[in-house]
Amino acid sequence: MKIFNGRGVPIKSWCDEPEGDALKQAQDLAALPFVFRQVCLMPDAHSGYGMPIGGVAALKDVVIPNAVGVDIGCGMSAVRTSLREIDRERLTRVLAGIRKRIPMGFNHHKNPKSWEGFNRSPQVKIVQEELSSAQRQLGTLGGGNHFIEIQQGSDGYLWIMVHSGSRNFGYKIAKEYNKKAQALNRRRFPDMPQYQGEGGLAFLPAD
Repeated sequence: MKIFNGRGVPIKSWCDEPEGDALKQAQDLAALPFVFRQVCLMPDAHSGYGMPIGGVAALKDVVIPNAVGVDIGCGMSAVRTSLREIDRERLTRVLAGIRKRIPMGFNHHKNPKSWEGFNRSPQVKIVQEELSSAQRQLGTLGGGNHFIEIQQGSDGYLWIMVHSGSRNFGYKIAKEYNKKAQALNRRRFPDMPQYQGEGGLAFLPAD
């Protein structure tokens, strides 16, 4: 672990050499008065929208939409199979089947998918506007650094690992609340750094 001097709190990094923008973004975050104790950079740290992806910070009484993550709910899951080996031909067929069944990149399902969570969605304008799109994105993969892989673990078993995201649904929600945070900061906190566009660390008070 390396410790970098932040302008307010220290930056602890488990990334040996954070790329320039990621470190600068961590320093901008560390300078904010409501950051608690420290900013941390994980081994996969790289630049994001205002906050480094792979960055972690606890905040006192505020929420920064871009720090929640523009890809809301992005995460990884690994499931161990009962298999210890698979021949290359069968593996190729399995991967081809995955690509056939799961839309990737900009592709969506042709028909909406049902999920009980959609029936409990909050009556928030941006959520309701994006709901029909989300119903066709559910169970799709997206692009960028998202993936589905078959891996062999150190335990000898084959594992299925998925890195999923919130697709356009999460992006639109994050963008909307970042815009609201920027407007609020300009009105109520004019001494804080001003951010334009989709980046930055504009915040919403917890109340």
